[in-house]
Amino acid sequence: MIVDVSKKILIVGLGLLGGSYARVLKRFGFHISAITKEQSSIDYALNEGIIDEGSTQLDERIIGESDLVVFALYPHVFVEWIRENQNLLKSGAIITDVTGVKKSIVYKIQDMLRDDVEFIAAHPMAGRECSGVENSTDNMFAGANYIVTPTDKNTQQAINTCLELGRLLGFSNVTTLSPEEHDEMIGFLSQLTHCIAITLMTCNDKENMEKFTGDSFRDLTRIARINDLMWSELFVANKDALLNQMDMFINKFNELKSMLETEDIDGMRNMMRHSTQRRALFDKK
Repeated sequence: MIVDVSKKILIVGLGLLGGSYARVLKRFGFHISAITKEQSSIDYALNEGIIDEGSTQLDERIIGESDLVVFALYPHVFVEWIRENQNLLKSGAIITDVTGVKKSIVYKIQDMLRDDVEFIAAHPMAGRECSGVENSTDNMFAGANYIVTPTDKNTQQAINTCLELGRLLGFSNVTTLSPEEHDEMIGFLSQLTHCIAITLMTCNDKENMEKFTGDSFRDLTRIARINDLMWSELFVANKDALLNQMDMFINKFNELKSMLETEDIDGMRNMMRHSTQRRALFDKK
């Protein structure tokens, strides 16, 4: 189990999420190593005491000694890494991820992975509108949700390890879904909301509006400051589920539009009351 602090943990991709994982787990006494592209990220993490060692190369010793490997990579990069480098992983190692889509990668990786290494997927529902290990924090996961997405190829030991990882990281709600259930939920709760923010931010290009806006617009468009490379990949990877959620939103928006056109005050008020009741369920306790 992961509570054994003699276990070595490797973070592959030392950015915002990978760095935040490292900060928290280092505090518990785990030996934390990292492999990432930028030497400046390794240098920063070493200077700040976030990791014990790191490399920009595929260091065979670091990889081969790691009991738990957390992949904080774009989905296609993660798949390519496993395809090309899984021979470097320790026999008996458990690998997990932070990827925002599951169905399109979980089965693919599990099918290609060696029998003596196990992949248990997870999704930390947390982030910020900035990137890089220098923006990582050790309290990012407080009040956030953590979703583990096991399949019938996973052992109970690996599932328990991944659940325990979420609890150690400080997530307030740690739960499980199938990869299919995850992608349906994430299509609505995360991807659709980003689609709405992008659309709202780009549907009216009138100049100087930033001088007159209030908090409501800023709150609604906070996530419109978006990593276009990552999110376009996530959208395509979850295309079918996201399109269904977009259709559902468009239909409901058109319903509200129709109420306005006909001045259906009662209908609008009923919809607003329903919205208020539903929103209360999402407030962080």
